[in-house]
Amino acid sequence: MGNLTYVFERVERKFLLTPSQYEGLMRVLPEYMQADQYGESTILSLYLDTADSLLIRRSLEKPVYYKEKLRLRSYGVPGDGDNVFLEMKKKVQGVVYKRRICLPLDRAMACLAQGTIPAAGGQIGREIAYMLRRYRLRPVVLLAYDRTAYTELEPSPNRLRITIDRDIRSRQTDLDLRLGAAGESLLAPGMRLMEIKTAHAIPLWLCAALDQNEIRPTSFSKYGRVYEARMRAGQARAMRPAAVKGGVCDAVCHV
Repeated sequence: MGNLTYVFERVERKFLLTPSQYEGLMRVLPEYMQADQYGESTILSLYLDTADSLLIRRSLEKPVYYKEKLRLRSYGVPGDGDNVFLEMKKKVQGVVYKRRICLPLDRAMACLAQGTIPAAGGQIGREIAYMLRRYRLRPVVLLAYDRTAYTELEPSPNRLRITIDRDIRSRQTDLDLRLGAAGESLLAPGMRLMEIKTAHAIPLWLCAALDQNEIRPTSFSKYGRVYEARMRAGQARAMRPAAVKGGVCDAVCHV
């Protein structure tokens, strides 16, 4: 298993972009930013939750102080021996903390099934193992999207990063990263999700570009969208009238 560990601390703001807003922003963005080392990539994320969807329900309640999630992430469709990231993401008073370990996919899947992390995972691995056991987490949804990631042309202590995701899709079956990135679209054609990630303030040039194109922050959870759609579908099924047989509704009690 790889012994790389990663810790991120930053503020993340999300924005839904229409095609015209995206085009307007891209007339400005290349003056200050460039595609980062990953450039264009397809990201697959396998989200874990409890049997009663406790983690996403808590997240959608928008708690002020704390929420958490756990996912298995790959860049591209992985094979058994390809490295993936098992990562916790926590939000505390508006600040996002991401802690993850890197390991081959086949070993990562075994970890999820057993609720244990090898000792090489260190402190982060122990925290992930505790979360797995505490909540009895299991895979519930797979999300995939095509991303372009940008970094500043000139390095700065601001550490500004922007990601723009398109063709966000999901599936609730075939919950295995090896089975590809196919799924049902979450957004209308041409819509994109942008995230601004920074340890400090958003620079003035970006504030001006957002204002000029009337781009406003939004609350958007990819997994949350899938969960809400599933709840609406369940409610719709529950409200359907009983089946009719022989012209008499089955729901009518016969005396």
